[in-house]
Amino acid sequence: MTISEQRTQTYGYSDLPGLMGLMTGDEKHGPAATSTLDVLWVLYDRVLRVGPDSADAPGRDRFLLSKGHGPMAYYAVLAAKGFLPADWLPGFGSYDSPLGHHPDRTLVPGVEIGSGSLGHGLPIAVGTALGLRAQGLHDPAVWTLIGDAELDEGSNHEAIAFAGPAGLDRLHTVVVDNSSASYARPGGIAARFEAAGWAARTVDGRDHDALYAAFTAPHPGRPHVVVARVEPKNA
Repeated sequence: MTISEQRTQTYGYSDLPGLMGLMTGDEKHGPAATSTLDVLWVLYDRVLRVGPDSADAPGRDRFLLSKGHGPMAYYAVLAAKGFLPADWLPGFGSYDSPLGHHPDRTLVPGVEIGSGSLGHGLPIAVGTALGLRAQGLHDPAVWTLIGDAELDEGSNHEAIAFAGPAGLDRLHTVVVDNSSASYARPGGIAARFEAAGWAARTVDGRDHDALYAAFTAPHPGRPHVVVARVEPKNA
């Protein structure tokens, strides 16, 4: 099946478990994937202004998956939205498959960055937002998804501290909080971002309407973070 043929098919949220079920293997990091499923669906279904036909358009929204060690949900959503054929999914993680255990931007349509070491997605998103501003592209939004455990990495805190005073109001971060971080944050995760000048909301990470409302909340002059709480899992 070609990508063009894939785009003629229609998938909904109810199809995602079946699409994820096509991907097997011992290193699939299932809990890490399922913790992000609802966030990814709401973003791609209702928020992000990007599709298979605009994946290279200068004015597209950018989505950067930092929590890349559990990409099954990401691949399933990309397949559901027509970025890649669903018949790629059973090959997940195999030697000759473009769908690796970490997404590769050179192999997977719609992927903006290659995910690797935890803690790099938010700094890259800051640089992306700065680059778009320097080019005079003020409309595209930049989104990145990180896990709560990534806040153990100092690189994220440097990015958080920079983005607020820089007024990067086209920068959006979603922190999927499944209680897997090693260190607690005084006042919670949202308070850490607010202290650096970010707008912040904390919601149920399985409630699609709550996620959409948080994702689209106004935050003039400030970057925006949404903390999406999901059931604790070892992810």
